[in-house]
Amino acid sequence: MERKPTVIATTRSVSNTDTGIEINKVLRNTYMLLGMTLLFSAATAGIAMAMNISQMAALVLSLVGFGLLFVVNKTADSEKGIIAVFAFTGVLGAALGPMLNHYLTLSNGPQLIMQALGGTAVVFFALSAYALTSRKDFSFMGGFLFVGMIVALIASIALMFFHAPAAQMALSAGIVLLMSGLILFDTSRIIHGGETNYIRATVSLYLDIYNLFIHLLALLGLSDD
Repeated sequence: MERKPTVIATTRSVSNTDTGIEINKVLRNTYMLLGMTLLFSAATAGIAMAMNISQMAALVLSLVGFGLLFVVNKTADSEKGIIAVFAFTGVLGAALGPMLNHYLTLSNGPQLIMQALGGTAVVFFALSAYALTSRKDFSFMGGFLFVGMIVALIASIALMFFHAPAAQMALSAGIVLLMSGLILFDTSRIIHGGETNYIRATVSLYLDIYNLFIHLLALLGLSDD
C-alpha cells in the first residue's frame, strides 16, 4: 500500500519530463524554421527590389500571401506544410520590395531601414527571452490582443481614405505595441503547450515580426518627417 504513491509520483514525473521534451522540440524546430523563413523572405524582398516591382504587384503578392496562409494552416500537419510556409513567407517578403525601394530614395532611407531592422531584432529577442526565462503564462492577453487587432484593422482601412500623419503615427505606434504583446503571447503558448505544431508557431511569430518591422519603419519615417 505504501508503494502506490511512489509509483504515481514516478509516473507523473515521467509524464512531465516527456511533455517538457516535446515542448523543447517544438521550440527548437520553431526557431530554426523561423530563422530560415526570415532569411528567405529577405532574399525575395531583395529580388523584388532589384526588379523594381510596382505597388500594384506588391498588393497582388500580399493577397496571394493571404490565400497561402489558409494553405499553410491546412497542410501544417504534413510535409507539404514546409513548402507552403516558404511560399507564404517568400511572397510576403517580395511584397515589401516597393516599400523598401521608396525608403531608399530618401536621404536617410538606408539608416531608417537599418534602425527598423535593429529595433525589430531587439524587441523580438528581448521579449522572447523574457517569456522563456520567466515562464509566465500570457494567455490572459488573448482577448485584449484580439480586440486590438480588430481596432487596428478598422483604423487601417479608415486611414486609406484620409491623409492624417498624426493618426498614422498613433496607429503605427499602437501596432508596434500590439505585435510586442503578440510575441509574448505566441511564445508563451509554445512554452505552455498551447501550440504543439511548429509550422503554425513559426507562421504566428513570423507575422508578429513582419508587422513589427513594417510599422516600426513607418513610425521612424513619420517621426523623421
